[in-house]
This record gives sequence, C-alpha cells and structure tokens, in this order.
Amino acid sequence: MMSSSFVDFQSQGSFDRNNHDGSGRQVKQQQRRRPASTKSGLVARNIATSEKTTKTATMAFSKKKTAAHPFSTQSYAGGTVKPAPSARAFSPRLTAPSDFRYFYERGDFPITVEHDTSQNKIAWKVEIEKLDFHHYLPLFFDGLSETEYPYKFFSRQGTQDMLVHGGHKVLPVIPQLIIPIKKALETRQRDVICATLRLMQCLILSNEMAGEAMVPYYRQILPVLNLFKNCNKNLGDAIDYGQRRGENIGDLVNETLEMLEKYGGRDAFINIKYMVPTYESCVLNS
Repeated sequence: MMSSSFVDFQSQGSFDRNNHDGSGRQVKQQQRRRPASTKSGLVARNIATSEKTTKTATMAFSKKKTAAHPFSTQSYAGGTVKPAPSARAFSPRLTAPSDFRYFYERGDFPITVEHDTSQNKIAWKVEIEKLDFHHYLPLFFDGLSETEYPYKFFSRQGTQDMLVHGGHKVLPVIPQLIIPIKKALETRQRDVICATLRLMQCLILSNEMAGEAMVPYYRQILPVLNLFKNCNKNLGDAIDYGQRRGENIGDLVNETLEMLEKYGGRDAFINIKYMVPTYESCVLNS
C-alpha cells in the first residue's frame, strides 16, 4: 500500500506538505497548470515575433550591405548604387545681420514710421533729394536681405522712395548696388527675391542710362535668375487671385530680364543669353 501511494504521488507531481489528501493536491495542481490552448498560443506568438525580428534584421543588413558609391567596384552589382544627395539648390540660405540693421538700431537714418489707414509709410525727416546717395542708397539696398520687421519694411520702402525721387543721383551709385543685390538674391528666399526683382525694375526705370550701366554686372546678378526662371505655379484651370501682388517668381524673373534687354542697349541680349541660355529675346522676336 505504501509503495503504490508513493508511486501515485510521484506521478501526480511534487508532494504538498500542507495538503496530504489526494483530492486537495489534485485540485491545486490543476489550477497551476495552463491549458493546452494557451500554451500553443504562446508558442505561435513567440515564433511570429522571432520571424519578424529576423526579417527586420535581414532587411537592415541588406540595406547596409547594398549601399555603394557610384563608379566604385561594389556598384557593378545590380541594385547597389547609393543615391546621390540632394543639391538643395532652391532651399533658403541663412544670412548674417546686414549693415542696415546696425545703422538703423544706432539711429543713423532720418526716417520714422507714418501710420496710415491703408498702410504704413516712411516719413522722411529731410528731403530725399538732399540725401547723400553714395552713403544711404547702398545701405538701404543692403537691408533687402532682411526678413524681420521693421528692418524689412524700412529697407524696401526706403529704397523705393529713393529710387523714385533720386533722379540723376542714382546712376553714379549703381556699381555700389551690385553686391547688396547679389547678397539679397543669394538668400534663395522667395519673398526676398521677389522684392529685390521689383526694386531692380524701379532701378532700371529711375534713369535712362541705368539699364546700360548694369550690363557689365550681369554675371553677378543673373545666375540666381536663371535658377528661378521656370518656377511658375501650375494651377491648371484655377485662378491665381494673388497675381496682383506680384508674388509669382517666374513671371517676375521674365519681366526683369525683358526690361534688362530693352533698356540695356545692343549688347544686353548677348550677355543675358550667356547667363540664361533658355531666355528668348523680346526685342528680336517682336
């Protein structure tokens, strides 16, 4: 009898010291055991997780393995060429604070804000015709690269006022304006480029010889215009209600190039064509 009961205890599991009766021990062991369905579910879940981990590691290894530089020995294998990085030709550039900001914060400009019902204006403390254009006009052009208020407002509005009322004083200052214009265009910021192109058109119309005076400096100005020449809005059959504000950079570039050709003399088209190969003459084709 003792031998048979000892065998039963070993077959049923470990001996429980608290419950010596067979019925209590059997109930407890059944509670501790997990059903067969739960065990199979856990096994299937572990297998799926391990397969997913193996697949992810294989993909990462294959991606790392297939990356090869162009024209290298590893690139002769199919699908192993590493894609070229983006040139970021149209991305905006960060610029340092301009000299216009420094002189404005120091209070060297004879200007102040005139608040109007329609829009703000610049109130000049002296007559514009009496200003030293060799000193002030390059500084105002240098502020065209600014994107913060009030520097942006004062530089653009002040430049336009000086070009409108400058007359014959603008022409001798044109060589000093090329570097600020190039600096503003090189920011690659569409708002800054549009404002600079509009002021370039005002500069061309400010004097009858201003267009010809800008011809020797086309190589400094036109590379960015060649880059943004075809940046138009593809609207399909829609209407651009903001067209009156002149914010389409592609149209502004074409208008500026046409004005440079019209007022630049007989050598203007050759120099424009050299820097902007896709430009078509508006004078020879008319």
